[in-house]
Amino acid sequence: MCRWLAYSGTPILLDTILYRPAHSLIDQSLHSRLGVETTNGDGFGVGWYSSEVDTPAIVRDTGPAWSNRNLREIADHVRSPLFFAHIRASTGTAVQQTNSHPFRHGRWLWMHNGAITDFHRVRRDLSLAVAPSLFAGIEGSTDSELMFLLALTFGLERDPLGAVARMAGLVERTGHEHGVEFPLQMTVAVTDGQGMWTFRYSSQGTSRSLYSSTEVHTLRALHPDLAFLRGISDETRLIVSEPLGGLPGAWNEVPESTCTLVQPGADDLLPFTPQSV
Repeated sequence: MCRWLAYSGTPILLDTILYRPAHSLIDQSLHSRLGVETTNGDGFGVGWYSSEVDTPAIVRDTGPAWSNRNLREIADHVRSPLFFAHIRASTGTAVQQTNSHPFRHGRWLWMHNGAITDFHRVRRDLSLAVAPSLFAGIEGSTDSELMFLLALTFGLERDPLGAVARMAGLVERTGHEHGVEFPLQMTVAVTDGQGMWTFRYSSQGTSRSLYSSTEVHTLRALHPDLAFLRGISDETRLIVSEPLGGLPGAWNEVPESTCTLVQPGADDLLPFTPQSV
């Protein structure tokens, strides 16, 4: 499978989160503790937003994140209030740049950990459900990118929660039609640069790990001596596949079948159920 993180809040250098924590995403690329695979070396990607450009930048590659000099260079010089980072362990599709996450469409970024079970059996039917206007935009061969295009087809830009629920409903229905008992396993993050939605769901009810950071004002009370916490806003949030360190009280497991909405003002934790289409 894969590991990923999503950051929203005070603008910081990517290095602050990607490299500096004791169990950073770079460390997880070699030593994942909660993933299916210990090593996640089948490509990586970073996507970020800036105030100067409407659409996010993405940098993706096919090699491992732990040894990539370009990623190290970017992380030391790019500052952003919202970014995604992903390290890939392929579930069967090719290791190629167009299969590395995050995926981009307009202002939107998408990344995924998990799999559509027996993807080779359902891929054709799912592909035919993509809107004709979006179909030509498919660049790679992953289930993850196809899930993104299906969510866009079902109205992601207007209704992110509903669109992802309809995508999941179609995947499950199609899987069941092909005799797949548990068609979907996913932790997904998607953003338009303003709000950030993350999802934890699986057909079997045993989803891959996902954690959210504790509210900053609570962490300041728990750890008043940490200078880093004094330099970030109360709205700063991290959603991660696995915790970046062992700071007591810093991480909370996202419940099964849940959507977490990170947005200006109060965040929200919403139930998630696939919808029929």
